[in-house]
Amino acid sequence: MQLGMVGLGRMGANIVRRLMRSGHECVVYDRNPEPGRQLAADGATAVADLAAMVASLQAPRHIWLMLPAGAITEATIAEFAALLSPGDVLIDGGNAFWKDDIRRAGELAHKGLAYLDVGTSGGVWGLERGYCLMIGGPEDVVKRMDPIFAALAPGAGDIPPTPGRDGRDPRVEQGYLHAGPNGAGHFVKMIHNGIEYGMMQAIAEGFDILRHADSPQLAPELRLDLDVADIAEVWRRGSVITSWLLDLTSTALAADEDLTGYSGYVDDSGEGRWTVQAAVEEAVPAEVLTAALYTRFRSRQDHTFAEKVLSAMRKGFGGHVEPKPALPKDPKA
Repeated sequence: MQLGMVGLGRMGANIVRRLMRSGHECVVYDRNPEPGRQLAADGATAVADLAAMVASLQAPRHIWLMLPAGAITEATIAEFAALLSPGDVLIDGGNAFWKDDIRRAGELAHKGLAYLDVGTSGGVWGLERGYCLMIGGPEDVVKRMDPIFAALAPGAGDIPPTPGRDGRDPRVEQGYLHAGPNGAGHFVKMIHNGIEYGMMQAIAEGFDILRHADSPQLAPELRLDLDVADIAEVWRRGSVITSWLLDLTSTALAADEDLTGYSGYVDDSGEGRWTVQAAVEEAVPAEVLTAALYTRFRSRQDHTFAEKVLSAMRKGFGGHVEPKPALPKDPKA
C-alpha cells in the first residue's frame, strides 16, 4: 500500500522504515531535506514539497502527518485540502488536541476528504517494538488502511491472551484500536499520556526517597546506604511495578547513579494539560494526574533528584532533550 509521510523527525522517519520493511511504498517530505535523502537511500521516494507528494501518490491517496500540534499542522492540512481530491485521506499521527480533530474532520468532509486522528505511542523505539495505535475516524476508512496499521502495530508478541475477550475486536490484541469517531483516537492518547505523567511521577518520587534514605536529617542508626541502580534492576524482575518506564529508569541509573547529565528541568508537551482540562469539564477527580502536571511546572524553578529521573525516562522513551532555560536578565542592563 502507498503512504505519504510528512514530518520525518524522531517518530515519522521510523514509521516509514517500519512500513517499508513490510513492503509498503512510502513517499516522504520534510522541510529539512536530509532525513528524506536518508530514507530515499532505503527505498522511499523523497519529494520537494506537498504538491509533489500529491502528484506522486495514486488515488485514493493516504497521507500521514507527524508534525507538532498547532500552527504547523493546521497550515499543512489547509495546504493539502487545496491539493487533494475527493476520497483521499489525511491522517494526523501527532499529539493533537482532540477537539481540533472534530473540527478538521468536518471541514475536510465538505471537500470530500476523509480524516483520521491516530494517537501513536512507541517513541524512538517504535521501529523495533512497534507502535500502539489509537484511531479515531470512519470505520470504512480505518478498514481500508488496515494494512498500514497492522504493519505498524507490535503484534500479539509473547503477551498471553486476556481471559474473557472472546468475540471482541481482534485488532486490539495486535496493538491497534479503532477507538471511535473523529477525536476519539487523540482523546484516548491524551488520557494515555496523562496516566504516563502520573506513573512517571510515582517512580521518580520513589527513587528520590530511596536516594535520600541516608539523609543527615535522620538519626545515624536509621540511615540506610542504598544502591538505587540495583533496586531499579531487581524491581524489573518479577515485581508488580515492572514496566518499560522502570526499564528505562534502570538503564539510566546503571549508567550514572547520580544522573549528573540531567538538570531536572521537565517539559510537558500538552497532553497532560488537556487531560486535566478534560477532567475539569467532566467533573472527574484526577488528583494524581493534576499533581504530576503541576510538579513539571515546579521543576522549571526548583529541581530535585526526582525530576532528574523524570528527565531520564523522557529521554529514554521519546528522545526528549531538556530545553535550556533562559538565563535571567541582568537587572543592571
